Amino acid sequence: MRPRRVVVTGLGAVTPLGLSVNETWDNMKRGVSGISRITRFDPSDFPSQIAGEVKGFDPVLFMEPKDVKKSDRFIHFGIAAAKEAFKSSGLDNFSYDPDRSGCIMGVGIGGLEMWEKYHKALLEEGPKKISPFLIPGMISNLVSGQVAIKYNLKGPNYVTTSACSSSAHALGEAFRLIQQGLLDLCVTGGAEAAITPLGVGGFSALRALSTRNDEPEKASRPWDKNRDGFVIAEGGVVVILEELNHALKRGAKVLAEVIGYSANCDAFHVTAPSEGGEGAETCMRMCLESAQVGIELVDYINAHGTSTPIGDMIELKAIKRLFGDTISKLKVSSTKSMTGHLLGAAGALEALVCVLAICDNFVPPTINLENPEDDCSGVDLVPNKGVDFEINYALTNSFGFGGTNVCLLFKKFVE
Repeated sequence: MRPRRVVVTGLGAVTPLGLSVNETWDNMKRGVSGISRITRFDPSDFPSQIAGEVKGFDPVLFMEPKDVKKSDRFIHFGIAAAKEAFKSSGLDNFSYDPDRSGCIMGVGIGGLEMWEKYHKALLEEGPKKISPFLIPGMISNLVSGQVAIKYNLKGPNYVTTSACSSSAHALGEAFRLIQQGLLDLCVTGGAEAAITPLGVGGFSALRALSTRNDEPEKASRPWDKNRDGFVIAEGGVVVILEELNHALKRGAKVLAEVIGYSANCDAFHVTAPSEGGEGAETCMRMCLESAQVGIELVDYINAHGTSTPIGDMIELKAIKRLFGDTISKLKVSSTKSMTGHLLGAAGALEALVCVLAICDNFVPPTINLENPEDDCSGVDLVPNKGVDFEINYALTNSFGFGGTNVCLLFKKFVE
């Protein structure tokens, strides 16, 4: 059987740049930074005191107040993003087959906020103070479970957890299930809310986070010589994927087509990528091969580009080696320069960026790129200001602890 075509018909987002897709994208196009001093707790004792927080978010707009109390912040983000995605896709007014509709989300860490709250209660007041909703409120798969319950999605329902590539894996697996005929529709994406004392403290102990506390908006600076680590961030993103005919029959607006997915592992180190970027290069090559697309056709890469001293240049080395002489026509940017790093939700956000970049023929910038590394020469990293540029094929990279690599390829839709 020929693989079925898979298209994007809906998007939803709650991010450090805005409480909707439009707000997020508008700020991203203008090169706005969503990074500021942490407000969710007092960060004064922490080496890194900055983050990409979601500001002004009220979960009661999306859930009953009693249900808000029973679930962690990452679940609130996922439900909010799903509501926007359903509305934008028109599915909220369409009768789809529940058994042919699934929900796969990506979460890297899960409910840290609830975990910390009730661990404190346990130590201070004993086990009777632990809520019966602790476990269902914090375990990662309850974001997909809650979305499935809300929208009657009776197909496969689970969460992928693979560090910073979690939601990219989720999109990829959703793509495969539809492509192979096992689903007609899948709600997919990611959610994360790890801006807590334990989350920030843990990454600070790894010396992974930027400590540019006096200039938060300039802290995330991929490929810049003065970068000193990534900026932790939070949010939720949902992407509606459908089989092409399923979407067309209901009159859905198709935003882009998903045509490639690959995943592999460096098998090298717990936190560091392989030194030569071989895993990343192989993953990108596999993704293009899966779509039967030549390297010369790719117009834009949304890089993993976290702003870490080692990772940025290893990824760029892999890109330069794979694309060779064709790299002169390629645009590469890191939108984490504006959003910070959404951890398990990052891959979904950057997939969303690729879809919007294709729709608008616009490449968002890498802000704070003031003093590029010498090895950046010959690559257009779209420094500081986005550019109008025709995009027919967009590739996104997601890499994570444990050496996990994921690539997704999107194409401008042509019926």
